[in-house]
Amino acid sequence: MTSSVSATSDSASVNSKVPRLQLRNISKSFGGVHALKHVDFEVYDGEVVALVGDNGAGKSTLIKTMSGAYVPDEGETLIDGQPVTIGSPQDSTRLGIETVYQDLALCDNLDVVANLWLGREAYRDLVPGLLRVLDETEMERQTLDVLKILDVKIPSVRSAVASLSGGQRQCIAVAKTILRQPKVVLLDEPTAALGVAQTRQVLNLILRLKERGLAVVVISHNLHDVFEVADRIIVMRLGQRANTFDVRSATREQVVGAITGATSEAAV
Repeated sequence: MTSSVSATSDSASVNSKVPRLQLRNISKSFGGVHALKHVDFEVYDGEVVALVGDNGAGKSTLIKTMSGAYVPDEGETLIDGQPVTIGSPQDSTRLGIETVYQDLALCDNLDVVANLWLGREAYRDLVPGLLRVLDETEMERQTLDVLKILDVKIPSVRSAVASLSGGQRQCIAVAKTILRQPKVVLLDEPTAALGVAQTRQVLNLILRLKERGLAVVVISHNLHDVFEVADRIIVMRLGQRANTFDVRSATREQVVGAITGATSEAAV
């Protein structure tokens, strides 16, 4: 039987001087296309970093490098200041990095419990040493625990995912990652195509992840959402890190200028 879920990060303290996840001098090319050119990146515990930029700026390539979907041509990745090798999504998960892509990777025909535990189900011994069965009670209990921690409201954990709203589905996808007790959560356009109420639900969820001490990275084209939840904004342009803004002192006009290349203010 698996242990109870905990959504807090482990040893490093919130706002530690050492980034929870750091990338140095990352480059990635696809043939003659230089998707990333010597990019540095960092995110700390208890922080939300937004990655913004035009289409083709390198945001998704950078996220996929963090998640293990792409292996960089050069550069290094560090967790808590220690160099690590991420050669696959399995490596990323093992190191505590969880990614929620736009497609969410949920099974519409299964209920919420089954989706959260798919591929890592809990079992109990029916006949010790001879017969094991699914521990539905334990999986449901831990599902309810993690949804309570994240303040996710749904009709029932036995509801089919197909019956949930877009915002609820996004929250379920995030809750699925939290069961694995991650250190870093990567969210790719989490509010895309959502209505106002659903967007608010997802933004509140992001803030709750931050409150739990997790390091959160969000790709978004919606600057209103970015300014609602992010602590820092990193602007990608033409495969490079163009600017970094502190949300407390930056304006949307400055960020838009950096995205379009209209301004060239020094990164903070």
